[in-house]
Amino acid sequence: MYNATSRLRLWVIVAAALFFAAVSVVYAQENVVSAYRQLKDVPKTLIRIVVPTVVEVPLDRDFLESYEFAVQDTGTNRFEPSYFLQTNKSATFTAVSNDTTANVAALADNDPVSYASFEVPGNTAIRTVITLTAAVPVTSSALTIALADNVALPVTIAIRASDSSGPEKVVVSERTLDSTAFRFPQTRARSWVIELTHVQPLRIRELQLAEDNVPVGSRSLRFLAQPDHSYRIYFNADRSVVVPSGESGNLADSRNVRRVAASVSKSNPGYIPADSDSDGIPDTRDNCVSTANADQADIDGNGLGDVCEDFDRDGIPNVRDNCPDNPNVNQADADSDGVGDICDKEESRLTEKYAWIPWAGIGFAALVIVALFALTARSGFGKTPTEPQVPSGVA
Repeated sequence: MYNATSRLRLWVIVAAALFFAAVSVVYAQENVVSAYRQLKDVPKTLIRIVVPTVVEVPLDRDFLESYEFAVQDTGTNRFEPSYFLQTNKSATFTAVSNDTTANVAALADNDPVSYASFEVPGNTAIRTVITLTAAVPVTSSALTIALADNVALPVTIAIRASDSSGPEKVVVSERTLDSTAFRFPQTRARSWVIELTHVQPLRIRELQLAEDNVPVGSRSLRFLAQPDHSYRIYFNADRSVVVPSGESGNLADSRNVRRVAASVSKSNPGYIPADSDSDGIPDTRDNCVSTANADQADIDGNGLGDVCEDFDRDGIPNVRDNCPDNPNVNQADADSDGVGDICDKEESRLTEKYAWIPWAGIGFAALVIVALFALTARSGFGKTPTEPQVPSGVA
């Protein structure tokens, strides 16, 4: 009996562990897929192989906001290791900014981890000016702003450009920015001046000018494909993603690589915009990224959500300030009603709200004491003491 019960318990534990492991795997897969804006299908009819083979999918005609990809086997739902290949040499830029404290070199180092941070003192809008300069003129019609996680887009953008032989010209006059990928009329220049207005701290990983007229075959993605398997390539994520792929073979080796025809890219139906505070507003459009505010209230119209501001400048953000309109760094609240004493016009404690109550209590207590004395007096006075009776037969 004991052994049978023990085995049953063991099976229950194993089954529960397997169930939760499966749920966690599915959740991890969905979390990866939902981060990418676009996808490209690679069906088995395009691959046509009989043994495991490294395939190469061209990406020449795709607008790439980053070089991070996820390749998923649509049959097993597993993610496969991949290798991005770029044969043409991109223009090298140097970056400078009017913010001398920012690590602007990170804006053009092709490192998806490093970033430049531009802070905002107080509640005022800041105009950050970044200049990208190339060794030779670059022809471009799009700019990609790769933001760090939990960061909102700048409010506005303006672009000017020039080269060594001519004056600076306006490429884009100041306008509202609503996407990390910004397109403009095709322009050729060496120096690009980008002005960004923002009211929240801004962290940018890469500021990339997309070069036009990319040669055919110069950009592609490789992965190891299995016979009779179809795959899906996800790209252009809006946040950092850790893809749970297995061990990778030598995908850089170009021998026996099968180049497949390019399939049409499309929007990812499973894409869910990053929303770090879970208020239903995507981070890129949230006027207060770090604090939930679905109403996006902005009473002063400065582009920064009220919950993120500190109207009275006492160092306590409005969302945590028990008196947001009057400085009270000590947050004193004697009646614990959630409203700071300095702006509490109504006491919540009953005895403070109605000052007569304590006096009424004292008066009532006095009446009780007087009544007790009166009752005692009535029972103790006016009665003749009686002599104790002696039992008969006692002398």
